Amino acid sequence: MALPYEFHIAIRYLKSKKRKKIVSLNTVISIGGVGIGVAALIATLAVMTGFKEDLRDKILGTTSHIVITDRTRDNISDFSTLMDEVTQVPHVLAATPFIFKQVLLSAPSNAFGVVLRGIDPANEGKVTKLGENMVEGDLEFLTTPPPAPPEETEASDPTIKSGQKILPGIVIGKELANRLGVFWGETLHVVSPVGTGSASISQSLGAPGGFTPKIRNFRIVGIFDSGMYEYDSTLAYISISEAQKFFNLADVVTGIEVKVDNIFIADAVSIEIENRLGFPYQAQDWKSLNRNLFSALELEKDMMFVILILIILVASFNIVGTLTMTVSEKAREISILKAMGATRKSITRIFMYEGLVIGGIGVAIGLPLGLGISFMLETFYKLPGDVYYISTLPMRLHLMDVVLVTGSAFFITLLATLYPSWQAAKLEPVEGLRYE
Repeated sequence: MALPYEFHIAIRYLKSKKRKKIVSLNTVISIGGVGIGVAALIATLAVMTGFKEDLRDKILGTTSHIVITDRTRDNISDFSTLMDEVTQVPHVLAATPFIFKQVLLSAPSNAFGVVLRGIDPANEGKVTKLGENMVEGDLEFLTTPPPAPPEETEASDPTIKSGQKILPGIVIGKELANRLGVFWGETLHVVSPVGTGSASISQSLGAPGGFTPKIRNFRIVGIFDSGMYEYDSTLAYISISEAQKFFNLADVVTGIEVKVDNIFIADAVSIEIENRLGFPYQAQDWKSLNRNLFSALELEKDMMFVILILIILVASFNIVGTLTMTVSEKAREISILKAMGATRKSITRIFMYEGLVIGGIGVAIGLPLGLGISFMLETFYKLPGDVYYISTLPMRLHLMDVVLVTGSAFFITLLATLYPSWQAAKLEPVEGLRYE
């Protein structure tokens, strides 16, 4: 299909006469402005999308896609039946129960308040990536702890009987281990605020009644590194049976973790789960559980797009000036075209094509330039290891981001051509040929 003659004329008009090289220089500046704006947008969106997805992956590596709890009570008793129903919901891959409580972890050198989660080690790996994040030990040690070191005897630890260690296992985060100053195989004291009333004991001893927190020793059988400081410094895991014993719970759990086959439909699956289970159960997907964080990241990305699009907007003013000067320079040619029968629409299309060619060349230069900048940042720019958990910038670029950037650049370029095209179209032949 042959291109319209207006397009060929627009290409010729991009080249100025030798005595007026300023027009071609403005054309180069306009193309460069559009190219730099597109490149800056591409690189910025790639960085921000990369950080958002990297953060999302780290969160979903430690937490499940959907969490089911009871609206009216803190515990769920019929969790086995609920899990059977949940696994029948389309797109659900696995489900496992958990217990969620706050405790105090105490070591000889320090003590910190943490969240203690009781989990099923056999099924936790089907829902989260906790097993993959282990840097020392294994989740299986929560139910089958490794043997105690030979130097530990009944005399040094009263929980050892006949030379065998009976301490239950606990898994903690890497940062928490550093803060407590403990290592794999050492003992931690877990203090529960839900203690036991000691009124009868105190009265029998002639002392006033009081509250005695429950304290139990656990052996560190695993250390995990999720890459999230908040998780690595505030989470600890024990087996669900030990959690029930420690917190004086019957055969109940705090909630149920659910994994789906597509994280982007977790909200729809959670609604389906709620409809199947009915009141009083609620299912919250990972988006709603982290709504504030991801909303802030999305807002930041949108604002950066709006700010950086101003670069292309500034380049569009150069396009307006370039086309306006072209109209002034080509007044004689425009008049001749009109005298030969060219319509106003044809003249308008000539200068709109010229502006779009400038924008198209700018986009064609800016897109690979932005991709190149993104690749160089990801490959050569190193982040300080003592501040960030990643050594390089995570760069992610989606097709929709590319379409949005290029579409915005073409749209702004098109708007920039409207006024000069209108000025050229209203030029009368007699005005252009008056002094010829």
